[in-house]
Amino acid sequence: MSEPASIQIIGAPVACAEGLKETWRDLAGWMAGKLQARYGTAVTTTYYDLFDPNCPPLPPDAQLPLVLVNGELLTSGGKLSMPAIRRHLDALGVQSDADRS
Repeated sequence: MSEPASIQIIGAPVACAEGLKETWRDLAGWMAGKLQARYGTAVTTTYYDLFDPNCPPLPPDAQLPLVLVNGELLTSGGKLSMPAIRRHLDALGVQSDADRS
């Protein structure tokens, strides 16, 4: 079995009238569940707050939210896109556990 594809999502809390919201963290958790359901152990998804000590280094001119796949920049800024991540994983040849059996 090859190493799982590593998806890293980097975001930060969002300030609003009600205080700080963890919108990107919540969405990253939802996406992780959907990706796990589709690809099983072929992917790992990790969310990092921008200020986490173990947050991966940001590329120059990066904007949040940032998505890295296997350490390579996929998206910077805008919205977190499940279709973009899935298209990229499919292009890399990542298969679900069922497809690999």
